[in-house]
Amino acid sequence: MLRTVFVGGVQRMKVLIGCLILSLASTAVADADSDAFDTLTQTYLNDVGTLSPVAATQTGDHTYDHLLDDVSDTARNATLDALLGYRAALADIDRESLSPALQVDYELLSNQVEFDIWTLGELEPWAWNPMYYVSISGNSIYTLVARNFAPLEERLNNAAARMQQMPRFFEQARASLVPERVPKVYAETAVKQNRGLVSIIKYMIEPELGSVSAATRDNVLASIDIAKAAVEEHQAWLENELLPRASAEFRVGASVYDRKLAFALNSDLGRKEIRARAESEYERVRNEMYEISKGVYKELHPYTAFPDRPDEAYKQTIIRAALEQAYQNLPPEDGIVDLARKQLAAATAFVIERNLVTMPQEPVEIIVMPEFRRGFSFAYLDPPGPLDSDQPAFYAVSPLPSAWNKTQIRSFLREYNVYSMEDLTIHEGVPGHYLQLALSNRYPSTLRAVLYSGSFVEGWAVYAEQFMIEEGYLDYDPLMRLINLKWYLRAITNAIIDSAIHVDGMTEDEAMHLMIEGGFQEEREAAGKWTRAQLSFGQLSTYFVGYQEHIELRADVEAAWDDEFTLRRYHDQVLSYGSPPVRFVRALMFGDAIPRSVK
Repeated sequence: MLRTVFVGGVQRMKVLIGCLILSLASTAVADADSDAFDTLTQTYLNDVGTLSPVAATQTGDHTYDHLLDDVSDTARNATLDALLGYRAALADIDRESLSPALQVDYELLSNQVEFDIWTLGELEPWAWNPMYYVSISGNSIYTLVARNFAPLEERLNNAAARMQQMPRFFEQARASLVPERVPKVYAETAVKQNRGLVSIIKYMIEPELGSVSAATRDNVLASIDIAKAAVEEHQAWLENELLPRASAEFRVGASVYDRKLAFALNSDLGRKEIRARAESEYERVRNEMYEISKGVYKELHPYTAFPDRPDEAYKQTIIRAALEQAYQNLPPEDGIVDLARKQLAAATAFVIERNLVTMPQEPVEIIVMPEFRRGFSFAYLDPPGPLDSDQPAFYAVSPLPSAWNKTQIRSFLREYNVYSMEDLTIHEGVPGHYLQLALSNRYPSTLRAVLYSGSFVEGWAVYAEQFMIEEGYLDYDPLMRLINLKWYLRAITNAIIDSAIHVDGMTEDEAMHLMIEGGFQEEREAAGKWTRAQLSFGQLSTYFVGYQEHIELRADVEAAWDDEFTLRRYHDQVLSYGSPPVRFVRALMFGDAIPRSVK
């Protein structure tokens, strides 16, 4: 008996030793894969600077601040070779041996590498999108002078070095662009934006020249002359060569659209399901707007008897009548930025008072939008790079175009009435983009900050608009809720027109009708969105898709946590993972398997 027991013990010991050896071997393999992925990640981030110095500056890597991007065929081929190398290195790593957190980063990097390979090799925007070059040239100088990440003298000398490279850069741009492949709307927008670089020089560099040494001042002034001449030469080419020959179709079709959408969203939702969901929400939200509008209307006309089964024309009339009450409260033409500052302070105080989410202390400034970035949207949040986290985020608001007449100005101000500005400030500021990005960028992965998900970020901002109103911001004012729903309706119509225009051939009149009559947008807003929809595809869907994913995640977590659920706890945890696609956050929160990226 004793012997038998002893032999059994030996056998068990052998099994335990064998398991330990396998475990150690498995751990060694996992450690090797983790090390390999960490090395690949660092290589990728380091290569950003050599492949795109301007992108490196934007992330906060200032090693290459004196260099301007090379946009020649040779440089593109080198970038493609690097991307193919990343793809091969990723294939050599056993993803399943990585921790769940690293698996998320693996999927983000894999998705971005495949997207960039497809973009360079198949989509080829460098050949048909002149705005690509306007953006690089403008950002190359703006990113150096907008934030005080280094002494002024150093930043201006680097700006001078980049300005001296402008003739080479624009020459490469002209050599790359094929005018016949350029859609006319792209050429028209590039013509409007190109001289924005000169405005950066005029308003952000020249006023600082009295604060630097004579040697730096002389260097910068000489460089300014070179840059201005290069901009004017390129402007003449855009107007006289590119614009007359730009004749390509801006619609991209189903195949290209679906591929780009999969990369942009990295979601389980595809084009057809997004469209079906958006059309369903379109009906639901309009009906909710009608119910709220009845209350607003009855305050004005207390003896009104509403029909039991109103038709759509009747609902439309009541909603428009209620919206007119909100449109009575317009911001001054020259006071939109000041209004946004006051509203940001009020939204911040409300979030703190209600304990809705951790309030970051990172600085945020409200600024007038730089000229080279105008024409795409009215406002945006420009966060500092993940390596420049001590620098301010910019909530940028575009001034009204000087060419607009009084009718156009009034149309715009009606759309961006005081209630709409409240919603916009929530979206761009608190608890929207500024708050979300400040908290998310605390996650200890530079890669995750660089490769953030647009649908997570935009979806969160739309979600922030909704939960602020639900929590009683502005004392449950029905006009605020009505405008809030109108803004959500905008996200819905964005998703509808995004695919309808590029895949289904929706015309300008059809799109304008949907936005103005269906979405209650003013003419100037709808006209701007029509232009934006032509200039992009896939991005306009991120707001609706991201919001849908956020509200579904919250509902599931609320059910799982039950009495332990609080908004503060939930929001803080959701934002603690950085800004990956929502389905990855879901997997991390519930301990599920990390999904594969959608290809």
